[in-house]
Amino acid sequence: MADSLDALADALNAIAENPSDIKLHLQHVRHAEALGVMGAEVISALEMLSEFLAMGEDYWLKLLSAKEKSVDLDTSNGLGELFSLYQRAEADYLSIPILQKHLQFILERHAHYSSGENEKPAELNELFSAEWTRAAIAEVVSQGAGHLTQSHLLWDAQRDWELEALETASEPEKSTLIEHVQLLHLNRLRQPHSNSDETFQSYSSFTTNYKPPQDYEPLLVAASKIRSQAAKSFGRREQYENAITQSNSSLEAFASYIAAERRYRTTDLFILKTVYERAIAEAAKRQFSGDASAEAALRIFWAGYCDSMRICESDLELETVRRAIRSVPGSGDIWSKYIRCLERTMNSDPTSDAEESVADIYMRAFNIKAIQQDVEQIVPLVLARAGYEKRQMETGNGDDDTLPTLIGLLESGIEMVHLVSKTGDPKLRLEKYLSDIYLRIAGLPSSTLEVWEGAAKFYKNSYLVWISYTDALIKCEHYDQARSVFQDIHMKQIDWPEAIWEAWITFEHLHGSVDDILACLDKVEKAQSVVNIRRAKEAEKASYQLVQTVIMEQEGQDKVAESSVVPEVPMAVDAPHGRGTKRSAEDSPQPETHKKTKIERKPMELKRDRENSTVFVANLQSGISEDELAELFKDCGRVREVKITHLGGAVVATVEFFERDSIPAALTKDKKRLHDQEVAVHLAWKSTLYVTNFPESTDDTFMRDLFGKYGTIFDVRWPSKKFKNSRRFCYIQFTSPASAESALQLHGHELEPNLPMSVLISNPERKKERTDQDANEREIYVAGLSRFTTKIDLEKLFKTYGGVKEVRMATDPDGKSKGFAFVEFENENDARTALEANNHELKKRRIAVTLADSRARARNRNIADSSNIQKAEVKGRSIRIRGLPVAAQEGLLQQVLEKIAPIKRVEVFVDKQEALVELENAAEVGKLLLRPEPIIFQDCTLKLSEEGVSQSASKAGSLFVPRAAGSRPRAGLVTHGNQLQSASSSTIPPTPTSEGASSKGQDDFRKMLG
Repeated sequence: MADSLDALADALNAIAENPSDIKLHLQHVRHAEALGVMGAEVISALEMLSEFLAMGEDYWLKLLSAKEKSVDLDTSNGLGELFSLYQRAEADYLSIPILQKHLQFILERHAHYSSGENEKPAELNELFSAEWTRAAIAEVVSQGAGHLTQSHLLWDAQRDWELEALETASEPEKSTLIEHVQLLHLNRLRQPHSNSDETFQSYSSFTTNYKPPQDYEPLLVAASKIRSQAAKSFGRREQYENAITQSNSSLEAFASYIAAERRYRTTDLFILKTVYERAIAEAAKRQFSGDASAEAALRIFWAGYCDSMRICESDLELETVRRAIRSVPGSGDIWSKYIRCLERTMNSDPTSDAEESVADIYMRAFNIKAIQQDVEQIVPLVLARAGYEKRQMETGNGDDDTLPTLIGLLESGIEMVHLVSKTGDPKLRLEKYLSDIYLRIAGLPSSTLEVWEGAAKFYKNSYLVWISYTDALIKCEHYDQARSVFQDIHMKQIDWPEAIWEAWITFEHLHGSVDDILACLDKVEKAQSVVNIRRAKEAEKASYQLVQTVIMEQEGQDKVAESSVVPEVPMAVDAPHGRGTKRSAEDSPQPETHKKTKIERKPMELKRDRENSTVFVANLQSGISEDELAELFKDCGRVREVKITHLGGAVVATVEFFERDSIPAALTKDKKRLHDQEVAVHLAWKSTLYVTNFPESTDDTFMRDLFGKYGTIFDVRWPSKKFKNSRRFCYIQFTSPASAESALQLHGHELEPNLPMSVLISNPERKKERTDQDANEREIYVAGLSRFTTKIDLEKLFKTYGGVKEVRMATDPDGKSKGFAFVEFENENDARTALEANNHELKKRRIAVTLADSRARARNRNIADSSNIQKAEVKGRSIRIRGLPVAAQEGLLQQVLEKIAPIKRVEVFVDKQEALVELENAAEVGKLLLRPEPIIFQDCTLKLSEEGVSQSASKAGSLFVPRAAGSRPRAGLVTHGNQLQSASSSTIPPTPTSEGASSKGQDDFRKMLG
């Protein structure tokens, strides 16, 4: 008890110093609960929390229940206190449970007094009379009316009460109440909601009971027309409502919903407002449950909500901004919106009496520690206040103190930025603003130069500071001083020296003599040489550090592997890039001969080393393009792919190179500047976790929720299950290595008893130890070889697909090839990838490539071409899915479908944005095709059809069945048209034709090789 009291006292002291910190308040509540459930300390803690911050649904329900028990409900004071608490609770976040509780209280108290068993105190006056209750119910119900899927929980209670009142009403009252209930139904039918069928049925019953029979049909027809528009409105949004339900109310689903609402030509504020309210309430719920990333989502949602209210010119804009301040008091952006909103309100109505002035708001904001300690919160707030003061002065509403106040605000803001962060504000927003004020309004050019001199001392390596400083000198016509500055800094280690050199050269062309220009060019050339040497050394050093890091990681992973049992490590999750399309012809490397050989470029990379060849780029500005990133990294090596992703308010990207040797040079781009912002560059695999040994029921949403608390997740990659349905692992990539390191504490965590989860950094250098037990599945059979083909030729060709363990080629007594060989790879996945070499031209012969092991071939063939009946069975229990998002993951799609129907296999064709899905039986296919609800996958509505409907599908054959034997390419022949398909277009390798096969099998040929 004593420890709990001490902890409670410490919590109170901490709150007194920082009352806007939600974590401190939650600690206070927990310490209070430790002293007794819903004791006086708990109520006091909840009241304190609600005084300073917007409080979550669960906490309000506790406080409302406690207050309802503690006040005298037969007195106006007690009821006034309770109703005031309900009003505050409903103002914080939209909560259907709170509205239901409020509605239930009103109904119960009305019944309490109207039953005749309890006399209503005279001091209550009109409280809980029929008219007062009707108005109070309507007000509560209206607050949740925009919730398309749960508003019926409130409206149904209102309707039931009204119908009950109608049944017991006297004859003189009935006519009025009938019109009221009819209007209640018709207004409800005008609103989009999920159970409009039930509402229409309720109206039909009401019309039957209370309207003349001859009016029934015209009334129902009119109501149907009213309802149709609302039904269409709900139909447009049903997919987003389903996505929210299926994703367990994920914030990403809400963000997609909001984005769709804002894209409509005409904004429906009634619905958009409620979607924002629901998103904000869900984010707040996660924040109160301890989700560290929820506050960032809250800030984004509130900012968008406030902007939408402003754009739609809603009268509730100011109230919305004030609510946002209670929810996220540490957001400088929201405070700046508050200041600008108040300024607009005062401009539109100068006679309005604001609750507080702009200066009061500014001071209140800076009393919050979260604002004081973050540059990105300080700067927007200072700019908002400075903008207000400047406009007051420009419109003549200022006084003699306005300009000094404005300058003082900016100078103190700059000082705060320098104190809070050693890096300050890289964008120099306050310095630019103050410089303009001194130069354009105050007419003090010398003060402008002082601003940039001070900035240059703090941001010594920032090219932006020096450019701004020299520009100010040039504007003030201090040319000699500008030249002196250029000469002093051109050899310094600036973050973007090229910008300094270009600015100097431009300056000399405009203001210098011939000698000045030549001297400038000579010095710039020398500086370029020095910088290039330094960068080369940095790249070499980075390369060495990378090698050392890899070695250390390898050793660390080996130790982990020795100390714990880790399930099988998969080869590569990503499927071959060209799957689903016909492969273009490929040429193998030609051997050196006395004749001049023709050098041809390979049309595609045979093997991607994604993990070792990718860097992750963070801290990007919105609006950055892929071309700009490619330009930044072009001197590091050939860029294969740039992928930009928007994660809430952050913009990140991955840059993949063709060769892993480009990575050391790419890492030197860390802290370079793009759009005046410093970017962060690190190895992609360092922020990626390999996670396995989790329950089979675990899905993408669960993993994102589990790991999301350690940082922002960039991507989650799931394996395809078409070869092995029991594969249980995934790769989780964060936006920073620090987040991945933090998440390692989940290693060994048991999601189920005796099932410790394995969480490791996904080091691509770490290989699984293998035996030769699965050698057959790692071996391919190559036929159609030229007699001049050598082992070296085959090694050179197939090592591009992965590590080659051994090449065994049949030769004649002269050492010439007999036309066939076996190639064994280090792992099975590489052997499958090597099937892409089928029909490859080697030594002017087209070679045929298949899996060597007859058992593996049969297993992959599954029900293959044994009979047309078996093909038809597979086809009968298969469907084709269209409309997939770009780069859809097979594993992720299978997770979504498995929640709807039992799935055997899924195969995605990325280039077509289609998939083939094999279900357990034909009955499941019928159920899925007749399913009324759409299937939403990553914001895309999937289109389902029977397999074999499309022409392309019929050509390809049935699901997961390899090409017919007659279509197998014969060694040494080139086939055309539909007779030849790339191995990459199907996951199943071709089988030998009965015509072309001899009486000897591949096992017999293998014996010949010894």
